[in-house]
Amino acid sequence: MPRWRRSSGSSSTDLIGLDTAAANGNHGGRPLAIDGDMLAVALRRRDSKESVTAIAKHLGVGRSTLSRTLAAYDEAAATTTE
Repeated sequence: MPRWRRSSGSSSTDLIGLDTAAANGNHGGRPLAIDGDMLAVALRRRDSKESVTAIAKHLGVGRSTLSRTLAAYDEAAATTTE
């Protein structure tokens, strides 16, 4: 019966592959739901007093996703201006 050895984490070849991919501009993970262009549209529409629900529907994303993104943007903007 073969013995299987469990890996306790990433191997060195995994890390080399990830570093190579990153050097080529490829990063793992889930793609962003709202990119920079969508955020710009959302900010303009929010400034014109449109509801988050209406903006989210227009962009084709969930209301909670848009709310989290706008909150993160507002927090980042607040920390850079202080």
